Amino acid sequence: MSQQYDVLIIGGGLVGATLACALEPLACLQGLKIAIVEPRPVDQPQSRPPSFDARSSALSYGTIQAYEKLGLWSSLAGHAESIKQVHVSDRGHFGMTRLSHKKEGVPALGYVIDNFKLGEVLLDRLRCYRKKQTLTLYSPAEVTQLNPTAGSMLVTLLDSTKKQHDIKASLVVLADGGRSGLMAQIGIIRDTHDYGQHALIANITTDKPHEGVAYERFSRNGPMALLPKKSLIDKPEASLYGLVWTLSEDEINDVISMKASAVIKKLQDSFGYRAGRFLQIGHRDSYPLIMGIAREQIRPNLVVLGNAAHTVHPVAGQGYNLAIRDVMSLANTIKAAVIDRASVGDLHRLMTYLQKQEADQKRVVAFCDNLINAFSKNKLPTVMARNMCLLGLDFSSQLKSHFTKAAMGL
Repeated sequence: MSQQYDVLIIGGGLVGATLACALEPLACLQGLKIAIVEPRPVDQPQSRPPSFDARSSALSYGTIQAYEKLGLWSSLAGHAESIKQVHVSDRGHFGMTRLSHKKEGVPALGYVIDNFKLGEVLLDRLRCYRKKQTLTLYSPAEVTQLNPTAGSMLVTLLDSTKKQHDIKASLVVLADGGRSGLMAQIGIIRDTHDYGQHALIANITTDKPHEGVAYERFSRNGPMALLPKKSLIDKPEASLYGLVWTLSEDEINDVISMKASAVIKKLQDSFGYRAGRFLQIGHRDSYPLIMGIAREQIRPNLVVLGNAAHTVHPVAGQGYNLAIRDVMSLANTIKAAVIDRASVGDLHRLMTYLQKQEADQKRVVAFCDNLINAFSKNKLPTVMARNMCLLGLDFSSQLKSHFTKAAMGL
């Protein structure tokens, strides 16, 4: 006989694990049956990357509020660095604006945390739920097939011994990333746009205290973001940043293969000295920048979530924060269904969820796409127009506050 669940989450990454945390109280109080399928072994000791080489995420103030609600922030706060200001500028031109936490009356605009630390806290919570028997963890395991049935989805998975399991779920949540093979299997098409760019990711130190300032710097070589991070224990005199540097396809291989000193020089020439002198750069990684939007995010008994639903350009650091807003909205939709004793996979309820989120999703996708288009053109009228927009934003306190709140996910 098939094992049956109310909610089956495919993918135990940051988004899938956060959804499980949001739903776990329903398992305790309402008997909601939840399971996660994750191909990586969650019990295997995780390799701890050296602190200088850890990738990081910028969590908006709205995401922090969500993690506080889920009881996760207390475990994360000690590993996160606050963003007090965001400095936006157009290299070599007059346009510039600053966003400040003080103007908005909040302790920080957001926080920067290493991805491995965020993942570690979430996995610890999932293992705790498993011990409490409020969550079933299939790990390592892989879903091989999804088949709709009357009022549920039939899920076929293989465990680590290649044993097949047939599982029924009232709601399947696909949170297995932007390269989801299951989406293709069930005929969900992603509309994609290749920017012809790559993001170079690394950690870098400077000789100037960062004082909680994040930089979004647009240059002829591509936009660059510097995210303030917790200082290195063995280098307290240096400021540590997470670097996200957008480069063309022609440049990325050269920069990856360059000596560290050459990369630092190239970055310094492109960024300038606003953040100080760059001292040391860690391991460099890169990935292609492609906008991908799923044509369908819901079907009866199915929701597509996270990067599987929408992948946006990292220029404004909005992708993960958008996904968390989706997570919290979906959790509320499921909660309402449980209270009403309705099916959590009911299409009309899932349509209500999507209608609530669509405006937010479209706004973020359009904002990131338009920002890249505006700052990738170097003709004088375009340069003048975007710099006047930056200045106008800086001089208008009302407009700046509206912009800042949107960036904070509020």
